[in-house]
Amino acid sequence: MNRLAIARTVCRAGRRLAERGLIAGTDGNIAARCGADRVLVTPAGRDKGELEPGDLVEVDLAGRVVRGPARPSSELDMHLVIFAQRPDVAAVVHAHPPVATGFAVAGKMLGDGSLAEVVTQFGMVPIVPYGAPGTRELGERVRPFAREHDALLLANHGAVTLGPTVEAACYRMESLEQSARILLVARLLGGARPLSPEEIARLVAPRRKS
Repeated sequence: MNRLAIARTVCRAGRRLAERGLIAGTDGNIAARCGADRVLVTPAGRDKGELEPGDLVEVDLAGRVVRGPARPSSELDMHLVIFAQRPDVAAVVHAHPPVATGFAVAGKMLGDGSLAEVVTQFGMVPIVPYGAPGTRELGERVRPFAREHDALLLANHGAVTLGPTVEAACYRMESLEQSARILLVARLLGGARPLSPEEIARLVAPRRKS
């Protein structure tokens, strides 16, 4: 996929996230690899639901701007840290899905072994200790967790999903929020019933082989 095609995919993902209420206003950011040492990232301070391909910023792996009309997202460092940890990841989505972020703010885990879809898709979803948004501190807090997980909750902040494509990372964010809604309802109804250790092992086995 060439640079323009990737840029169009990023813009579509931004619109999809906005339409589904996973971001609001200028929230969130998306980054995608567009070459061996190049990344396309959404610009700072822009509504991600209204972006056009020419609005995106191209940077190198050190974060230096190569092409683009604006400043890159303030969360660029976090994205670059993830790409450095995961050569298999081609896209990263950061959003503020309301219910999943509520879990992050409350310090409540999503991966408690009670929802089969969470176990199958993510294994577990850890909570990354708080790092101030838009700082290198946040990237450093994310670093050890990005090696093993495709979805992260950022304490007191939001969520991050990783994928082999922009679409996959975006779909994972949608699934993360849907799972959070289900688990919230289960807790309101008296608590989720965990799966057995044997069933969890059976669900996790295909992820370990991939």
